[in-house]
Amino acid sequence: MFLDDMKIHLPNSAFLGNIDTFIRSFDSSAPTSLNITANDKWISVHPVVLSLIASLGLTIKPENIICQPLMAKSRHYFERMGLFRLLGISSGIQVVAHESAGRFIPLTQINNSGQLTNFITEMVPLLHLEPSQADPIKYIVSELVRNVFEHSGSKYGAILCAQYYAKSNSIRIGIADAGVGIKRTINQSWPAKTDLEAIKLALIPGITGTTRKEGGTEQNAGAGLFFIKSIAKVNRDFFMVYSGNAMYKLLKTESSKQVRLYANPDKDKHSENEGLPRWQGTVVGVDINLDHKSEFSALLDQIRKAYAEGVKERKRARYKEAKFI
Repeated sequence: MFLDDMKIHLPNSAFLGNIDTFIRSFDSSAPTSLNITANDKWISVHPVVLSLIASLGLTIKPENIICQPLMAKSRHYFERMGLFRLLGISSGIQVVAHESAGRFIPLTQINNSGQLTNFITEMVPLLHLEPSQADPIKYIVSELVRNVFEHSGSKYGAILCAQYYAKSNSIRIGIADAGVGIKRTINQSWPAKTDLEAIKLALIPGITGTTRKEGGTEQNAGAGLFFIKSIAKVNRDFFMVYSGNAMYKLLKTESSKQVRLYANPDKDKHSENEGLPRWQGTVVGVDINLDHKSEFSALLDQIRKAYAEGVKERKRARYKEAKFI
């Protein structure tokens, strides 16, 4: 072990509902070496945890990565998901290869649009999804990866993986990049003093780091993260964004309450954290319950309406502000 190294501990449980504890325990103080430890009894984590570790590992030479031998009964999962392959280290874990169809999409590094197209094409049969179920998943993956291409500046591309959970009949997706982070991107066009402010700006419909124009441009409308958050909200699921030293997490809407889409992320039921270990790029996790029966086209229409109303409201507010100054 190096005297000063980054440290990540794989706990017995780290999903979007309780991921705050995992992130707070991450030590990012020494960016040239990494020490991975784990719970000895059991490890069960959201795909976003794997994407985060793999993305981090790509920035470090394999000889500077130390992973304690995994003893937990669930250790084979990490070998099957391709964590050690991407880290460039040996796990010492022997597994019998299984077809991944219907269960998971292993960690994948995507560096260009061609690879993204191939990934999405292969993803649907792997997850055995009906067309109505596949459409929102394809949209989410496409938007998140394109965000990495267009904004992150990461030379390692996007790292993502996904898992189907039969008990909850849901898909959980995690994507991470080791790029410049949301604040630096947003600050190209919008003032954000903190990482949390920048994340919230990125979640507002029509806000993008590529222009000061409300509603963005034809090429970049500032819609991606807002649409993905909205899909999660309509499905009453979790969604989180972690960048810099801050995290915004959409919390589940209770089944007894009507779902309303807000342009302002502060109006959503959510939690927010600052002062977290600094993540240089951006990490996004989302859960999508497959029991939701609405047609995706109808869902997109609903979100587009909220998007348009949000942009119009911000334009109106800016006009009033300019008029009465």
